[in-house]
Amino acid sequence: MTELATPLRPADATPFRTTELDIGGMTCASCAMRVEKALAKVPGVAGVSVNLATETATVNLSDVASDANAASDALIAAVKKAGYEATLIAPPDAPAAAAGNATLASSADNKRNQTRRELAAVLASAVLTLPLVLPMVGEWFGLHAMLSPWLQFALASIVQFVFGARFYRAAYRAVRAGAGNMDLLVALGTSAAYGISVYELATHPGDMTHLYFEASAVVITLVRFGKWLEARAKRQTTDAIRALNALRPDRARIRVGTDEREVSLAQVRVGTVVTVRPGERVPVDGAVLEGRTHIDESLITGESLPVPKQAADPVTAGSINGEGAIAVTTTAIGAETTLARIIRLVESAQAEKAPIQRLVDRVSEIFVPAILAIAALTLVGWLIAGAGGETAILNAVAVLVIACPCALGLATPAAIMAGTGVAARRGVLIKDAEALETAHRVNIVAFDKTGTLTLGQPSVTAFEAIGGIGRDEALALAAAVQQHSDHPLARAVVKAYEAARVGGSLRDDAAVEDSPANGGVGALDDSSGLGASGSVATAKVAAASQVPTLTASAARAVPGRGVEADINGRTLALGSTRWLNELDIQLPPELTERAKELEAAGNTVSWLMARAPLAPTALALIAFGDTVKPTARAAVERLGQMGIKSVLVTGDNHGSAASVAQALGIDEFHAEVLPDDKARVIRDLKIRSAGIVAMVGDGINDAPALAAADIGIAMATGTDVAMQAAGITLMRGDPALVADAFDISRKTWRKIQQNLFWAFVYNLIGIPLAAFGLLNPMLAGAAMAFSSVSVVTNALLLRTWRGASAR
Repeated sequence: MTELATPLRPADATPFRTTELDIGGMTCASCAMRVEKALAKVPGVAGVSVNLATETATVNLSDVASDANAASDALIAAVKKAGYEATLIAPPDAPAAAAGNATLASSADNKRNQTRRELAAVLASAVLTLPLVLPMVGEWFGLHAMLSPWLQFALASIVQFVFGARFYRAAYRAVRAGAGNMDLLVALGTSAAYGISVYELATHPGDMTHLYFEASAVVITLVRFGKWLEARAKRQTTDAIRALNALRPDRARIRVGTDEREVSLAQVRVGTVVTVRPGERVPVDGAVLEGRTHIDESLITGESLPVPKQAADPVTAGSINGEGAIAVTTTAIGAETTLARIIRLVESAQAEKAPIQRLVDRVSEIFVPAILAIAALTLVGWLIAGAGGETAILNAVAVLVIACPCALGLATPAAIMAGTGVAARRGVLIKDAEALETAHRVNIVAFDKTGTLTLGQPSVTAFEAIGGIGRDEALALAAAVQQHSDHPLARAVVKAYEAARVGGSLRDDAAVEDSPANGGVGALDDSSGLGASGSVATAKVAAASQVPTLTASAARAVPGRGVEADINGRTLALGSTRWLNELDIQLPPELTERAKELEAAGNTVSWLMARAPLAPTALALIAFGDTVKPTARAAVERLGQMGIKSVLVTGDNHGSAASVAQALGIDEFHAEVLPDDKARVIRDLKIRSAGIVAMVGDGINDAPALAAADIGIAMATGTDVAMQAAGITLMRGDPALVADAFDISRKTWRKIQQNLFWAFVYNLIGIPLAAFGLLNPMLAGAAMAFSSVSVVTNALLLRTWRGASAR
């Protein structure tokens, strides 16, 4: 194994107000580009992303102090001026929690009704088109049953101007806005085929050999059929969001005195006691106050087995209560619940564009003008070649009809929506499209240790008082300093103190049980990061106990080193060996050797110190042991099989880091690394490997490294700070999910490549075939409809992904 020594800080984010619009009338990538440009020109817009797959626009407004309603009106007006319809998805002044379900339900109902109307129109158009097509098919078998020219004219006219009216309206709006789109191509193509047929009917009333009414009718019917299939498939890409939103209960049963009352969720406040009966969904985030049960959290964390819950255990809104009735103290409601934050993350990822989409946007911007030019050249070329006007027009029509910018526009967002959706259902939350695109190229993963690769639940394996102070007193001092801290080592100290006060169960001897041989490894990934929360900490003891009662005040964290507090007029510190050395505290040789032995055995060593102004002294040695997570080694091995190297980066001592690295088969580790130095390690890895580096962590001290990495991956079992700095959040503290995150990103990226390849190749092959007269307009229309549907269907195959951690 190789041990190596090691600031990138996230830039201060400018405050934005985000507004979402439902866009109506978009049919292709050029439509999305035009809406995007129109919105970008509105004063105060700092960024805009239009998603063709969801038919929505996400707008960031930089002027957060401006009137929200006026800004929304300006955005809607800009969209309408560009030739499209827009409605506000969530009113800017509406509470997020109140707007969530109702808005989503309304939008889903509207789209469902729209899809039903589209199907009805397709069926009616098909009924009118079949009499035009069937006689032509019969001709191939020697059956002559052609309709009269005027009946053909009547049927085709209804299809052209009733069921094809949507193409004319959209084409008119596009032309009025000085641009082109797919509807313009369809309108021009079908109008040309219909027009030449009307001309032939007027000049040669009895001749049916030069009528092409069936071509225009079939193209309109097929294109509308393709749009219906496309809309139906696109709805399936948002199944993940709908499934997550369906988890939100609308009502809760609250406890009022000795009574229970059912109320709307909006009436529940933080601190309210909510009762949950067996089989019900938990309505709020909270902690179990009474009762024992199992909770099914599978749709939130991806964990397939129900999780046991008892008093003080956390529960999450949307999870399903098992066999026991429980009372829950509410800690978060509405938009602040874990479920609501998950939904926002998934929506954000699906709304944003991947960097590769910018190339597609540039292509789609010139696509329609280029197709119009190719169609014009086709017409002129055939006329120059001596073909008749009918042949030239029909070949130009085929070029107009087969060109499909829809597939280009849907290729990337459809895959991203399907990939991020299925990942969320398996416990992997991808923050944005850029994170998804970056993750598939990762070749080095840097792991934090405590809470990431180890359980993060250390216990005190050795406690030795120094310098004449009594052991009970030293333990009480350490517990007083740490009483109100949530850090794993602080909890271990308090637990050891509580055990000692009721029976002296802490061992006196030098044996260390949690050695690497029996699964124990070093505990603290910043043996110092014993952050105190709260200004006063008190250690309470039973009156009969020999352990004294002590009170600490002004507890404060010292980043990268430990924590200090004032007790009985003197300042005490509890922290790392590094801090001990910085304070220039001298230890007896035998104690130094003892500390080295404990560290070599895989333990983390901390020190209780008295910070006297002139002569600081050590009061106690404290050793902690932790255990490697059961799935950690398999996760590292799977990453290796994927061609990804694992590196351990920890603030813990050399011995502890070496123990974990050896147990997991990690060849390179960095020990005793301060939080800011972790970012430097990541930077060095990026330079040395010239590759893409990911960082996996869960603590506050990991945030700089998460931000410095090409892609940060945070465990949701850790802190909010870590999750905010990360591009991917894992909803379970399972290292196997790291490999799953890379796996789904790679599969999604492959789908994007396949879709773009198909969209480009389809046009590269189809357009020349049509220009050279090898495709008639009907086949071109069928191919056009098939291209969009195939792209979305290919993306939907991602929904079958399960991930190795779920197997």
